[in-house]
Amino acid sequence: MKDILIIGGGFAGVWSAAGAVRAARDAGAPGGEVRVTLVSGGDDLVIRPRLYEDAPEGMRVALDRVLGPIGVRRITATVTGIDTEEHTVRAVGRTGEELNLAYDKLVLATGSQLVRPEFPGSQHTFDVDTLAAAAALDSHLRRLPQQSASPGRYTTVVVGAGFTGLEIATALSGRLHAIADPQGAEGEVRVILVDRADAVGPELGENPRPVIDGAIGELKIERRLGLTVASTTPESVTLSDGEVISTSTVVWTAGIAASPLTSQIPGEHDRLGRLHVDAHLQVVGVPDVYAAGDTALAPAEDGYSTMQSCQHALPMGKFAGHNVAADLLGGGQLPFTPDPYTTCVDLGPAGAVFTQGRDRVVALVGDEAKTLKKNINALWIYPPMDDPEEILAQAGRFSNG
Repeated sequence: MKDILIIGGGFAGVWSAAGAVRAARDAGAPGGEVRVTLVSGGDDLVIRPRLYEDAPEGMRVALDRVLGPIGVRRITATVTGIDTEEHTVRAVGRTGEELNLAYDKLVLATGSQLVRPEFPGSQHTFDVDTLAAAAALDSHLRRLPQQSASPGRYTTVVVGAGFTGLEIATALSGRLHAIADPQGAEGEVRVILVDRADAVGPELGENPRPVIDGAIGELKIERRLGLTVASTTPESVTLSDGEVISTSTVVWTAGIAASPLTSQIPGEHDRLGRLHVDAHLQVVGVPDVYAAGDTALAPAEDGYSTMQSCQHALPMGKFAGHNVAADLLGGGQLPFTPDPYTTCVDLGPAGAVFTQGRDRVVALVGDEAKTLKKNINALWIYPPMDDPEEILAQAGRFSNG
C-alpha cells in the first residue's frame, strides 16, 4: 500500500484528493495499491469566497459527499507537526487522541489565514476569514436592533480596502439597511472604509478604480484613506489621526498569510510564508512534498506567480493531485498551466466589476458583472456531490473555464 496524504479540506485539498484518485485510476493502479487520505480539522469544505455574504452559515459542503463517493479516507484532526525526513505527520484527533500518519507523498493545502491586528482593543473586531467568524459577525449584525439606541449602533468600520474589504463593505451597505430600515433607522446606517493607502483597492490597480469609486459613492460609503486603526472599544474606534468614530462593528480585513504549517516544511518561503514550488507543484528541494493553493508560490502565466485566490487554488489542487499520483506510480506529470488571470469584485447593491489580465482591464461592469459573480460564487466553485463519476470527471478538467 502506497500512501498519498493531503493536509487541508479547502478547495486545493479537496481537488488534490480527487485529482490523485483520478490519476491513479487512469494509470490502472489496483484499488488496494494507492490509498488517498485527507486530513482536515472540520467536516466541511467552506466556500470561503462567499463569507462576506448574508447568512454565511450555509456556505459549506460536507466533505463526505465529495470524498466518500471516490474512496478517499478522511481523518478529522488538527495537524501539529510535519517531519519531511521521516515522512510522517503528527496530528490530534477530534477526541484528543494523538495520531502519527506516514506518507509516501504529501500535499500541503492548508490555505491562508488573516493576519490578526494587535492594537489595544483588537479583540473587539470582527472578520470574515473563517465560517465561525463570518457567522459571529452575521449574528452580531442581526442583534443590532436589540441594542440600546446609540450614535454608532448601525455604523460599521471596515479596515482594509483591498479585495475582501471592498466586498464586505459594499455588501454591508445592503445588509445593514435590511436590518435598520424596518426599525425606522435607515438614516443611521453608515459604512466607513479605512486603509493605509491613499486609494481604495490599491492592489487592484488603476483600471477598475473609477468603477469602484463610483460604487462607493453610489452606496454612500465613507472613506478614511492614508490611515489605520489605533485602538477599538465595543462602542468606538480611534484612527491613527486621532479621529474617534462611534461604532458597534469593526471588521478587520487587512493582511493575509500562508498557513503556519508551511514553516514545518524546509525550503524557500516568500514574504507571505508560501512555499516555492516548481512547475509540477513539488516543493523546491524537498522530495515527496507538494503544495497547492494559498500555501504555494507557483509559476503562472507570462512570468507571473500565482495569487492567493480560489481562482488558482482549484486548478492547483487538480494539478497537484495528478502529479503526486504520477510521481508515485511513475506516470507523466503535467506542468501547472492556469487560465489567464481575471478578477471579479462584488460591489454589493452597486453591481460588480470584472477585469481581465494582470493589468486588470475592465471587461464587464454593473448587472453583467454581477451575474457573472453570482455564477462564480453560487455555481462554478462548488464541487459535484454524491456522484463519483462526475467528481472524477471534474478533477480532470484543469481549466476553470
